[in-house]
Amino acid sequence: MKRKFILIPLLFAALACHAQSDADILIRNARIADGTGNSWFYGEVSVKNGRILAVTRQPQTLKAAKIIDAGGRIVAPGFIDVHTHIEEDEFKVPTAESFLLDGVTTVVTGNCGSSNTDLGRYFRQLDSMTISINVASLIGHNDVRRAVMGSTDRRPTPEEQLRMEALVEKAMKDGAVGLSTGLIYVPGNYAQTPEVVGLAKAAARYGGLYATHMRNEGDAVEAAIEEALTIGREANIPVEISHFKIGGKQNWGRSKVTIAMIEKARREGLEVTIDQYPYTASSTSLRTMLPDWALSGGHDSVVYRLTTPAIRKKIAAEMTGIYKKRRLKNLDYAVVAYFEADTTLNGKNISEINKLKGRKTTIPNEVETVLDLVQQGSAGMVFHGMSEDDVKRIMQYPFNMFASDASIREFNVGMPHPRGYGTNARVLGKYVREEKVLGLEEAIRRMTSLPAQKFRLSQRGLLVPGYVADIVIFDPATVKDLSTFSQPHQYSTGFSHVIVNGEITIENGKHNGTRKGQVVRLGR
Repeated sequence: MKRKFILIPLLFAALACHAQSDADILIRNARIADGTGNSWFYGEVSVKNGRILAVTRQPQTLKAAKIIDAGGRIVAPGFIDVHTHIEEDEFKVPTAESFLLDGVTTVVTGNCGSSNTDLGRYFRQLDSMTISINVASLIGHNDVRRAVMGSTDRRPTPEEQLRMEALVEKAMKDGAVGLSTGLIYVPGNYAQTPEVVGLAKAAARYGGLYATHMRNEGDAVEAAIEEALTIGREANIPVEISHFKIGGKQNWGRSKVTIAMIEKARREGLEVTIDQYPYTASSTSLRTMLPDWALSGGHDSVVYRLTTPAIRKKIAAEMTGIYKKRRLKNLDYAVVAYFEADTTLNGKNISEINKLKGRKTTIPNEVETVLDLVQQGSAGMVFHGMSEDDVKRIMQYPFNMFASDASIREFNVGMPHPRGYGTNARVLGKYVREEKVLGLEEAIRRMTSLPAQKFRLSQRGLLVPGYVADIVIFDPATVKDLSTFSQPHQYSTGFSHVIVNGEITIENGKHNGTRKGQVVRLGR
């Protein structure tokens, strides 16, 4: 009985202490960059019940359960990464350190036409397990098309078109933020513009946007941009052009033209924006090196074509012709990120792999090496083919967001693109602090309020009383991306604290195990 009399006073003392706390978290000595793009200012930020309680210039006369001394570091809204591919990784690595240690508190997945087709079920899974970051999702055209038509190269029948539109409509009702396409990937590459317009109209009816991995980002990039703009106009839907870039040395400098196309469309009244990763290399599947027609019907059909001599010869001849037209001497620009069939090839380029096979360095031989790898199951690749000048020119465009185009990284697995660890830190360190390509507050606006506004992520992206308390604290003098192409598995430095939905998740640069991420549905 004595033990009960001891515990009761302690319980009342704990309750009294909690009641006396005016805030859950108080951040002091902060340089506040509120996400608007306006100048930072010295002040304090308080958090209560997962929301921002106050943002003030003067010291706040309140009691807080947790006080963080920012020590003059920048306090900003949590970064929003609008182009990710986290599907299935969230269940392997729910703590999502690769995003959080780059300042990201919210991701948009379902890009490039690839998503869960039943987003209601997917969101329930996320709600039940909880992860450390917030997740919004697009509905992917490729998976919608595959669910209705398989991977065939043909137009949909009217009935199939209606079934696809119904799947998009259901996803929007479940909370999707819009429709995505990946028009270089099977089966999206078989779709013609009217098919996509029909699906985009279904998304537009619910306030969604259209995010596209265009049909071409190299030789035919202008036609691809015009198709994206046409879809936006005909469907009356906002447009987001994903990982805006110029691929291939023969095209370097064309960002002057492509940015002008976006500016012109905006002047004409189309709500079009872009996103970008701050690197001169892209990353996608090895299969994209093959002609579209050779990929029809899925992996078994591809293997059949590659094991049929006459068809393989036709594929190889077409690929060889393209590379010779580009005046390439070899395919060393293409580097294996992850090859499940033989992980010893991870980190090696096609020319190196070709030599390992005992072949001479010629384009036809290296094409055969590519086909061998695809036949064995394909590979994730990194492609070095962009100009730093184009990257910087695109970066300076004010309606451009920064996005990693990455999964949640499994530490020390494969040789992935470093953008999965360091996108935001690279912008803040290399392009803001060192090269002064853009200002600090402008970079933060592009990482916070601009994506929140465009993707309709309600009450996020700004440090405003009442908004969700997604907050990052970082040192602008030391923030830096450490991940490289040769040593990708390195977390960024400089982010001391990351708060997700009012809960400290990164504390003194370390993940503390908190998993308070939420599903973010359109407008909610």
